[in-house]
Amino acid sequence: MKYESSVGGSLGGNAAPQPMLAGVELGGTKCVCILGTGPQDVRAQVSIPTGQRDSTLDRINSVLDGWRDTHGPFEALGLASFGPIDLRPQSKTFGYITSTVKPGWEGTDVFGRLGGHRNLPAQINTDVNGAALAEGRWGAARGLDDFAYITVGTGIGGGIVIGGELIRGAHGISGELGHVMAVRDGHPCGCGAKGCLEQYASGKALTRFAQFEAATRPGDGEHLLSLVGGDPHKLTGPLVTKAAMAGDPIAVDAFSQIGYWLGRGLADLTQILDPQILVVGGGVIEAGELLLAPARAAFAEGLPSRARFPVADIVAASMGNTAGVVGAADLARRR
Repeated sequence: MKYESSVGGSLGGNAAPQPMLAGVELGGTKCVCILGTGPQDVRAQVSIPTGQRDSTLDRINSVLDGWRDTHGPFEALGLASFGPIDLRPQSKTFGYITSTVKPGWEGTDVFGRLGGHRNLPAQINTDVNGAALAEGRWGAARGLDDFAYITVGTGIGGGIVIGGELIRGAHGISGELGHVMAVRDGHPCGCGAKGCLEQYASGKALTRFAQFEAATRPGDGEHLLSLVGGDPHKLTGPLVTKAAMAGDPIAVDAFSQIGYWLGRGLADLTQILDPQILVVGGGVIEAGELLLAPARAAFAEGLPSRARFPVADIVAASMGNTAGVVGAADLARRR
């Protein structure tokens, strides 16, 4: 599956008429379906809340079947789903969600339920890998063959492209930067370990840092607390971001803390992969330099040898919240 970094503009390039492709991003809170030939030629797009498994998958199938009736046949289908997903081609559970904290979804045959029964080519990968493909083809890593995409949202995920190839790993779970150890015997993580980076550099960590500091330093978080009626336990990630952009010192400090841990994690990743660029996406990146500036500082601190040889830059993703579904459709092009 060679990575075509030099081709841009549409899901199949610019040289010839492009095929109609469908993409589905199955996310933890919503599912997005897209139909078109590329980001600049979207014929239809639908967003569906991710509810109970069967009803959600039935609604997605209805959308896809309706598009075939309305817009004509499409040539391939790409699926990008929350996971982890079994991506071993010869596995009996290929395309299944192997584990998830979302009730009722563990063990779901996403590939079979959405793509396997249609008489057309289909591909599946994780939602983060789909976003990585989109950023590499059209976004912040366009034209590069060696990069890592890190999504910082409620949790932390990652997609890796090396030598022009999307790296899946032996079991389809490569790039899980959020579950490397950051702090020995630190905060418990949902994966069962303690001290995972996700507990210190994610949107969840941002909220926890802000809640603690607002409760212990209320005089410094006047603006932040005014957003929640004085109750720090009501703080959310978007509210902390809003307050930080307004200059609230506690909110800014919360970003400094998660930025520090993110930068240290990216330094470790760089020591292993030596990428050309590190692209940071996800909901928390809306804060821009409030996150990236401390991340870059910690990154430099964690790479004392960077003065002797060049290392990756840390940049913000440019595809926004469309990256996952556009990347899903790009999977169809790579069938």
